[in-house]
Parts: sequence; structure tokens; C-alpha cells
Amino acid sequence: MMQKIQRFGAAMFVPVLLFPFAGIVVGLTILFKNPDIMGSMADPNGMWYKFWTVVEEGGWTVFRQMPLLFVIGIPIGLAKKAHARACMEAIVTYLTFNYFINAILTLWGDKFGVDFSQEVGGVSGLTMIAGIKTLDTSIIGAIVISSIVVVLHNRYFDTKLPDFLGIFQGSSFVVIIAFLVMLPVALITAYVWPIVQHGIASLQGFLASSGVFGVWLYTFLERILIPTGLHHFIYGPFVFGPAVVEGGIAKYWMEHLSEYATSAHSLKEMFPEGGFALHGMSKIFGIPGIALAMYVTAKPEKRKQVSGLLISAALTAVIAGITEPIEFTFLFVAPWLFAVHAVLAATMAAVMYAFGVVGNMGGGLLEIATANWIPLFKYHSMTYLIQWIIGFAFMIIYFFVFRYLILKFNVATPGREADDSAETKLYTKADYKAKKQAGQNASGNSYTVQALQFLDALGGPENIVSVTNCATRLRVSVNDESKVAPDSAFKSAGAHGVVRNGKAIQVIVGLSVPQVREQFEKALEEKGFKTGS
Repeated sequence: MMQKIQRFGAAMFVPVLLFPFAGIVVGLTILFKNPDIMGSMADPNGMWYKFWTVVEEGGWTVFRQMPLLFVIGIPIGLAKKAHARACMEAIVTYLTFNYFINAILTLWGDKFGVDFSQEVGGVSGLTMIAGIKTLDTSIIGAIVISSIVVVLHNRYFDTKLPDFLGIFQGSSFVVIIAFLVMLPVALITAYVWPIVQHGIASLQGFLASSGVFGVWLYTFLERILIPTGLHHFIYGPFVFGPAVVEGGIAKYWMEHLSEYATSAHSLKEMFPEGGFALHGMSKIFGIPGIALAMYVTAKPEKRKQVSGLLISAALTAVIAGITEPIEFTFLFVAPWLFAVHAVLAATMAAVMYAFGVVGNMGGGLLEIATANWIPLFKYHSMTYLIQWIIGFAFMIIYFFVFRYLILKFNVATPGREADDSAETKLYTKADYKAKKQAGQNASGNSYTVQALQFLDALGGPENIVSVTNCATRLRVSVNDESKVAPDSAFKSAGAHGVVRNGKAIQVIVGLSVPQVREQFEKALEEKGFKTGS
């Protein structure tokens, strides 16, 4: 079950990777169109304004088509074969589902308690999907329908039909079955979803009024679940789903950014739900404090070596919002330190929220600055100055807390290992074969070398059941966990760490994980093995 949940969480993350760039584009265009910042250049009739309007419309693509992106993203992560065809089947089936909803509510909307004559948007509970007026099931509907299609695809895609029905094999057969399945699913949705919408509206009101404690609990859970890979299920419904606002915080914030940029009203007053997207603060302020604590507690003779590792890891966290390289550095030597980190991160977010800080701040410095600080600074400078003061104060708190705990409990963080000697490693036959094969097949492709080393450390091709990935982790299900090598084997191949949950193995690779996974799967195919990737 843990393997399946982790794979599903990784699949959900596929379209999420597109949001940072889209947010940066929209944030910058709103900045360039703001007359308070750009002066006369931001004349709506001028070429400057019109040019950035065109660019801005392109930036909205991801936010306006979120359900379609999740429909396509789920098969990429969960389909066991023919991923591209699975994506096509999913999109066709999802559109079919919405056409069914449209027809059912057009004919019998009043019987389902839905006024289908209303305009889409607002509190109508209706939306437009690819030109189809339908119930607004948000990304939840997209994920459910796409998941149903993936199940059908994995089971029926290879079904052999009689020769005279051969034209209906493969994707056609999956779509036919999905078509029939969507009829009752659409009928059930038309009946159930309006009830769910009322429940979501009540939940939104409750969470929005939960105040500081609600923000603390949300941020704590988002951090503490990172080692399990289940944190996607915490922030997903808030940032991209309807947990606190229709369409998710990311979309709602960008849609109203120009309004906030020209209003002197308190950001918290205008958008209190934005407190549920402050989990990026620990990346910008907390991680540097942890890194500095690790540096000063390292043995003097190892500080120069450790500084190189910590600086790159800290910069990755601050700028890109990817914290795993440094978090997993102390997670495996002292898991309880991660709990301390989660408590501090939650407390920092809660304190900031109490002082009026809200926004879409779940990523790194670049994303947060372009979507929050830069476009809104003119009217909300005091809010952000208070935020930075709190952030730097918590950076100091992080430093002293981690320094004290590392020294008090003699935690073996980098540079404090019991063995003072540098690691000496004799290369194995597998290392040689990996390098040789990389030279033959990929002209020295470093991703191939790393993928082959990971494959060997995971027990070889015959031990692999399935493989997928999220933003930074290669997620593998194995037949026999006892055949998986120690963490040191993975780290020597360039991994930042390994998470083990029985037969579910997560190799912390970094941002190059999509390329590594591609070479990993190619190596399996070349060796004659097929997995449920």
C-alpha cells in the first residue's frame, strides 16, 4: 500500500513542476504592466503594455488548464506501459466525462439541485473545460478520472481481440471501456459533487477561520511528511485544489495579483487563505541557519570541505526551493532533528501569518520574489519588511537550536564523523561495466553512469518491479529489499540519500532525476526487463 501511495504522490507531482516558471512569467508581466513601477511605459495603449499582455496570456496557460495537465500527468507517472497512449486515452475519456455531465445537467439539472443556466465561475460551481460547460470538479475530478483510465489501460491495453475486431485493440479498446464506465461515473458525479461542493465551501470557511493554529498545523504536516513522500497530499489540495479557495491558492493568487499590487488594504484582509502557502519560508530562512550550524560544529580540519557541500545545498534550497539535499543530510543520522525542523518551520509560518503575511510562498526565492515581493512591494512594503525581520530572526533561532542539539547529542553531521579518514573506495566490477556501457551507448552520458550504478545498488534488473519519479527522487519498488545495497553505495553514485519503506525505495537524486530515470528505464529495456513504471 505504501508503494502505491508513494507512486500516486509522485504522479501528482508531474504537472506541478510546470508551475514555478509559469508563476515567474505572470509575476514579471504584472510587474512590467504596473504604472506605479514602470511609469508612462505602462500605458495600456502603448506597445510596451500590449507586448507584456501577450506574454502574460501565455503565462496563464498552466493556471487556466490545471485539470487537463493533471489528467495528462497521472498516466505519465502511473501507466505501466505505452505512457503516451495512456495520456491520449485519459484526455479523451476526461472530455467524454465532461460532455456527459453537460448533457445530464442540461436535461435534468434541477433534479440534481444544479441551476445549469448560471454563468460559470463565482459560486455557481460551474466551469468551462476545453469549451465544455460542466461541474467544477477541479483537479480532484481530473485525478479521479485519469486514475480510472490508468487502471483500465494497465489491465486492457494488451488485450488480444479476434482478428476481425483488431481495429479496436489497444487504445481504442481502453477508450471504449472507459466510455461505458464514464456514463455511471458522470451520473454519480452529477448527484454527489454538488453536495461535495457545499461541504468544501464549509471546509473553506472553517480553515480560513482556523487562524494561526491552522497555518501552524498545515505547515508542520507539510514538512514532517517529506521523508515519506506523502507531503504532496497535504499541500496539493491547498495550493492546487479547492481546500481553502476555488481553483487553489496558486491560481487564485496570480489571478488577483494585479488587484493586490494596486491596493493599500492589508494582504491578510484581502486574502487570509494565503497563510496556507507560507511553507517556502523554511527553505529561504531555515535551511541557511541549519547549514551554518553544521559548518560551525564540523571539525576544524573538515570545515573547508564541508563548506563546499553546505553552500551548494543551501543555495539550492533558497533559490530553487529544493531542500532535500540538506534535509536528508541530517535526517538519516538523527531523524528527530527533522521533527525539530518541522516544528520550527511551522512556528515561523504561524508567526508570519499572525503579523499579516500571506501569499503564494511555497517555492524558492526566485519564484516567491517574482510572484509576491517585487510586484507588491510598493503598497505592502511594511508587511514584507516585517516578514524578513521574522525570517532572519528564525534563521538565528534555527542556527542556535541546531548548533546546541548537534553538540549536546554529538550528532554525526557532515564533518563530525567518528572516522577522521577520508572515504576510500575500491571500484567494483559494476562500476567499470557502468562506465564502459555508458561510453558505448551514451557517449559518456553521466546520467547513464549514475542510472546503472543505482540499478546495481538496487539489486539488479531482476529485483525491479516499478520505477517512477517526483521532483528530486527516483521511486522504485523492488522484489526483495534485502538485495538493496547500503546507503553508502547510492551516495558514492551521487545520491543525496535513500528512503526505505519496505519494498518501496526512494533514491534522492536531485533535479536531474527525470534524466536519470530515463536512462534507468533504458538500461532495463536493454537487459530485457520490463517493469510497471
